[in-house]
Amino acid sequence: MVKSLQAYFSLNADILRWLVVGPLQGRGVNVSAVFHQMVQIGVQAFPMTALTSLSIGLTLAMQGAQELARMGAVAYVPNLVAMTILRELGPMLTGVVVIGRSGSAVTAELGTMKVGEEIEALEVMAINPIRFLVLPRFLAMLIMLPVLTIFGNYIGMTGGWIICYFSLEMTTASYIQRLLGAGQAIDLWSGLVKSFVFAWLIITISCHFGLRVTGGAEGVGQATTSSVVTSILAMLVANAVLTAFFFLLR
Repeated sequence: MVKSLQAYFSLNADILRWLVVGPLQGRGVNVSAVFHQMVQIGVQAFPMTALTSLSIGLTLAMQGAQELARMGAVAYVPNLVAMTILRELGPMLTGVVVIGRSGSAVTAELGTMKVGEEIEALEVMAINPIRFLVLPRFLAMLIMLPVLTIFGNYIGMTGGWIICYFSLEMTTASYIQRLLGAGQAIDLWSGLVKSFVFAWLIITISCHFGLRVTGGAEGVGQATTSSVVTSILAMLVANAVLTAFFFLLR
């Protein structure tokens, strides 16, 4: 456990070193590789993110309307949808989708390379695996997870609008006014900060487990499972800490 934590923090230190020192030494990141990973990690996750966010927006609006109707406060359904999605469910559910789809894929890819001795071959050719393999995936995740979060927030609120407009007979203008009146800048920024932290945790944990695979194909499967479980636990802990931090700021 201690050695694993040491290796994880060492990986983070190497990533930061290549981000800062690499460009100064003329060995910056491969931009085309970053764009390729942005497509693999983020763009291809848009449909799943949209479906998840839409279902959450619909569910929040339906459940909220049912409970708020008992107090004669159906007009506050947009407020409930906006605050819940912006502050909590938007970043969290997008992170879970990315962990299951992209984080596991990164671990499996790097693990397969490790088992196939491709990483050792890179080292023999004097190519640093962190700069060549990890850094493009790291930057792509930091860029795409906040983008996916914003996209998911929009789709989730659209799901809330569907219920409010077709079931609660609320006009589109009223719904938008309620959304704008409910949310504050800190609500949006808190979700984006969370998505940035989640992105860091997801990609570093995924790469960490992928680079430490042993035992052939079975080891790749075990590492992928451990990566997904650890990423989700780390994200839940980080979410609780960040929620407490933003709660104290209010």
